[in-house]
Amino acid sequence: MAGNSARRGAVRKSKKGATVGSGGVRRRALEGRGPTPKAEDRPAHKAYKGGASGGGPRRGGGGKGARKAPGSDQVAGRNAVLEALREDVPATQLTVMVRLDADERVREIMRLATARGLPVAEASRTDLDRMTDHSVHQGVALTIPPYEYADVQDLLRIAEERFEPPLLVALDGITDPRNLGAILRSADAFGAHGVILPERRSVSMTASVWKVAAGAAGRVRVAQVTNLNRTLTALKEQDVFALGLDAEGDVTTRGLELGTQPAVLVVGAEGKGLSRLARDICDQVVSIPMGGRAESLNASVAAAIALYEISGVRERQGLG
Repeated sequence: MAGNSARRGAVRKSKKGATVGSGGVRRRALEGRGPTPKAEDRPAHKAYKGGASGGGPRRGGGGKGARKAPGSDQVAGRNAVLEALREDVPATQLTVMVRLDADERVREIMRLATARGLPVAEASRTDLDRMTDHSVHQGVALTIPPYEYADVQDLLRIAEERFEPPLLVALDGITDPRNLGAILRSADAFGAHGVILPERRSVSMTASVWKVAAGAAGRVRVAQVTNLNRTLTALKEQDVFALGLDAEGDVTTRGLELGTQPAVLVVGAEGKGLSRLARDICDQVVSIPMGGRAESLNASVAAAIALYEISGVRERQGLG
């Protein structure tokens, strides 16, 4: 019929009045699409599995490829990420915020990540906040696998390879990751060969520790043990002296003659101090002389002072 070619479809009459149909366009658009893909195969779905382990840079925000892999952790913040990359910390992905203002640190981060062949994902600020548990990420986060703890014997071998008497730090009841991060920095600065943590009621190696340690976590090995007291006893059987750090010590750090010997410095929690069993195991309990009104020091500060004193004793004896 003349004029029909100008119409897309027949006129349909309804209560709302006459409307022109689509001529089958909408019906044909629904044909041939096949079954709905599984949730894990759809990039926009929360169950999507292709994001965290993809093989190259991803662009375009929206959080695609920027999800936290099971068991992984996030090093957040420009300085922390840069230090981790410089120290060759094992990593699986770098995530940067969409439209991030790049300064010198960000450019260096991108260069190091590219050189290592790390996948780079873009994410919105909201996604980065969620990935990093709302820490101060400054637009960058580095995904790291679970920390591989060393064995205590590994720490002793490090000292042996350096031809130095072992100097270890054991933490008794330390639960604050900031304390562990700061202690790792002091251990690195004053020549300790490793840090020992108990598995229970203790801080562990988390992204917060990596951030505070600012690179020292990649240089100082950490061992995790089932029972700290048994470990201290075993070290004593290998001629390693246990030196407990406590406000009511038998000697002060300035008169620490055992500092030249193989030693493990046992640091208790601020306030509680050393546990009774750990104190009984120690060969000597050491205090830090204080002339002011402060009753105690933060655990990481006390550990830093004691390590500094021990390093001084060793240096004077030509052992450092």
